[in-house]
Amino acid sequence: MKQQKILITGAFGQLGTALTEALITKYGSDAIVATDLNIRDEFKCTTIKLDATNIEALDEIVRQQKITQIYHLAAILSAKGEELPLQTWELNNSTFFNVLEVARLNDIKKVFFPSSIAVFGPDARSEQVATDFALHPTTVYGISKVAGEHWARYYNLKYGLDVRCLRYPGLISYQSLPGGGTTDYAVDIFHKAINGQDFESYLKEDTQLPMLYMDDAIEATLQLMEAPKEAIKTVGYNIQGISFSPVELLTAIQKYIPDFTATYKPDHRQAIAESWPISLDDKPAREEWGWKPKFDLDKMTQEMLKQLELKKNNSQKLHA
Repeated sequence: MKQQKILITGAFGQLGTALTEALITKYGSDAIVATDLNIRDEFKCTTIKLDATNIEALDEIVRQQKITQIYHLAAILSAKGEELPLQTWELNNSTFFNVLEVARLNDIKKVFFPSSIAVFGPDARSEQVATDFALHPTTVYGISKVAGEHWARYYNLKYGLDVRCLRYPGLISYQSLPGGGTTDYAVDIFHKAINGQDFESYLKEDTQLPMLYMDDAIEATLQLMEAPKEAIKTVGYNIQGISFSPVELLTAIQKYIPDFTATYKPDHRQAIAESWPISLDDKPAREEWGWKPKFDLDKMTQEMLKQLELKKNNSQKLHA
């Protein structure tokens, strides 16, 4: 069996940070090459500055490092994307085209592309939305993800390139700060709670959205990528974790920090949230490659508060 050498684009984003660490743990430092436009010295693996819009630079890294798999995470997210729609379309699509072409030209057989619940539209604002539900996105980010799923299918059929996609719900993690997504309030609220700061939600208190704790997201990603090719029958898989609203998350935090409170001041992100499903039907993922989440709302809340408290204490000791 050929030894794996995995390239990650966008390795220093919210998902990238956690996924890169998980891949290092699984495959070893020598097997991972972490790239991003802005890099930091925090991974025990090869890190290379890369503008993924530059196909020649991407191709050079793939050839030099003898890459066998690519996890393509570089993107502008939903809320930030609405501020820069044309730039978002150009960056999100051009970087994925580059990855697909470089993979094809270098005989790389497996690529991971993160899709999103943003592929859905207001007609999907209900519970248990199926994988094959019509895709009517209302954001440039969502449009780019639908296009990405179609291009993944095209390269699979035309060139035999094995591109696998997960439609992530909102991702919640302690490893990094929010990165411009509509669901990022669910990360920011924990930081505010731990630091004793006021929290103002940009979504209405009863706005329910599907979310996923980062540990579950990483487990789903690794499961999908390790599944045999014959088990993969869907291009974009729904994965369901926990669905909750801002006030339900507040109540979960107050169980451990009783004095913590929140206010609500909906902004332009409210309309984006209301165009997405309340929950997802992820039966294909469960049946075809064994997906099953481990974190419910309370377990996730406990873990987030615990890990952020540890980070806070370690930071205070470092600067003492």
